[in-house]
Amino acid sequence: MSRSAHPAGPRHADVLPEGHYTAPPADLNVLDEKVWARTVGRNDDGVVTVGGIEVTRLAEEFGTPAYFLDEADFRARCRAWADAFGKDADVFYAGKAFLSRAVVRWLKEEGLNLDVCSGGELTTALDAGMPADRIAFHGNNKSQEEIDRAVEAGVGRIVVDSFQEIVRVAHTAQRLGTRQRVQIRVTVGVEAHTHEFIATAHEDQKFGIPLAGGQAAEAVRRALRLDGIELIGIHSHIGSQIFDTSGFEVAAHRVVRLLAEIRDEHGIELPEIDLGGGLGIAYTSDDDPREPHDIAKALSEIVTRECEAARLRTPRISVEPGRAIVGPTAFTLYEVGTIKPLEGLRTYVSVDGGMSDNIRTALYDAEYSVALVSRTSTAGPMLARVVGKHCESGDIVVKDAFLPADLAPGDLIAVPATGAYCRSMASNYNHALRPPVVAVNDGEARVIVRRETEEDLLRLDVG
Repeated sequence: MSRSAHPAGPRHADVLPEGHYTAPPADLNVLDEKVWARTVGRNDDGVVTVGGIEVTRLAEEFGTPAYFLDEADFRARCRAWADAFGKDADVFYAGKAFLSRAVVRWLKEEGLNLDVCSGGELTTALDAGMPADRIAFHGNNKSQEEIDRAVEAGVGRIVVDSFQEIVRVAHTAQRLGTRQRVQIRVTVGVEAHTHEFIATAHEDQKFGIPLAGGQAAEAVRRALRLDGIELIGIHSHIGSQIFDTSGFEVAAHRVVRLLAEIRDEHGIELPEIDLGGGLGIAYTSDDDPREPHDIAKALSEIVTRECEAARLRTPRISVEPGRAIVGPTAFTLYEVGTIKPLEGLRTYVSVDGGMSDNIRTALYDAEYSVALVSRTSTAGPMLARVVGKHCESGDIVVKDAFLPADLAPGDLIAVPATGAYCRSMASNYNHALRPPVVAVNDGEARVIVRRETEEDLLRLDVG
């Protein structure tokens, strides 16, 4: 079983409609290893396997649609991030990308910390045995109940996001007779080259306290005056699906400038700086993500250089990869249903899932790859749009990609790089049942999040 990236084929720009696709590959049967989990490949019969198990067998046992997660790949990526940053930095897995009790246990075993942003994520983390002091709690509008639970549990840090929240956390900690470690999330005015809805460091958005106008400096003053909290650092997050570190360099420069102002005004040097997450992954062959060691080296050099220029001790760095760890480790398996060729345009391929299991295409204009995985084909390429079964014209999974022209109902196709946000953002639109997450490892497969049932839907409908 082997894989290799395909060479680029002709673009056919003169005959194909404008769309979100690249040139057809020379061989549609070859899987581009950039976008698939590490143990994915084709066997001698042409069937795609993951963890040594054929997808046809997985479909028979677990049904479709379903998410299949390569546990060995997930663990390897955790270790790669931990090794890259070493003992002098902290890696917090961003649980919003995908969280389950099994994932929490893997993180704990591989030595990563965990970032949560809701009471539900906090409950999952604690229930699965993550030590509270290895948990960071995020969120722009934490409820008083969530703050109480986080402080009572003894989470390692709360990232405070507003003036009001600084006071709430301090009062809660005082009431409980403790002192809560916090970081202040600041917006640094860096607009990452990403979709508007996932760029998070320019001023006109809901996250953080702006550096502009001295608001972040005032937040620091208030935090330092309150006995219930211990201010340990500054947090910045500039966006998601980012492929270079230039934005981080600008953000680090502005955060370090704030640290220098804090030293000059208050006579203290805060010991930590969190640069957030947002590093991109390969959804298509055009994407070129950086390796963890390259990222760690670049970020460390940026912070060290900025601190030396400001005559500050280099603080301990934290990062928060979520998508970069879990995104590439999973794919969604679908069964093909209706196929509709539209002469001169493209062929619409309907599958048994859709926007209820992957909203990202509709929400973010995200691009994905797709492949026929239940067999090989010698047919030529057809320009296809993979769509779901929902009553919504925007129910698109893959806008434009090439699939074999002999694709037929009953075939299995798979969309790679769906480990991040797809299950987390899944819905019951049209009363669809959310798919299961199945972990595959070394010839064994087990459900870690079960498929919803109609009984689940009715159980909540108490009218």
